[in-house]
Amino acid sequence: MQLQNRIAFKEWGAVCAALEQGTQSVIVRKGGIHEGETGFRVEHGEFWMFPTRFHQGAEQLQPENSSLLNLPLAQEPASGKLNLALYSVVEAVLELKDPSLLSRLQSLQVLNEETIQQRFEYKNPGLFVLLVRVFRLPHPFEVEQESRYAGCHSWVELSQEYATGDLKPVLDSEQFLDAQQAFQQVVVSAQ
Repeated sequence: MQLQNRIAFKEWGAVCAALEQGTQSVIVRKGGIHEGETGFRVEHGEFWMFPTRFHQGAEQLQPENSSLLNLPLAQEPASGKLNLALYSVVEAVLELKDPSLLSRLQSLQVLNEETIQQRFEYKNPGLFVLLVRVFRLPHPFEVEQESRYAGCHSWVELSQEYATGDLKPVLDSEQFLDAQQAFQQVVVSAQ
């Protein structure tokens, strides 16, 4: 793991809350509008999670996960601040091109089937599924929101690097092994 990092990855606050709880260990990504013709690419192997609140709603989550919107990472922080509390290390990447496999993602993440289908079909059919090992800070860094962080793009370069030394894993080794095995079942199906 890097000792410090300034790269952040924008994701719905509800998904960040699921990652923080350990109920999800994957990120399902299509990419933002401003990511050009090639779309989303996994440009970084580790990054801070940048919780966003735009475009997310209870109707896009699996019904049993709608309460995630009430958790701190899914809510707007006070006075234009951003709380960096989570850090992710990419363990594996799957580029999913077969729509018949989308239903297998339901047990791995909190978005509902319709939202996953919409993401898959947007522009060129396909999705990236990133298996991530998630770590959390005992006391989040409070970062000033900057206008350059706005917009529909996945990656953000923060104004400074933030130390990763105090991070603790959300899942212990055995729990993460279970998450890896569930992800591997989707990968095997996709091949």
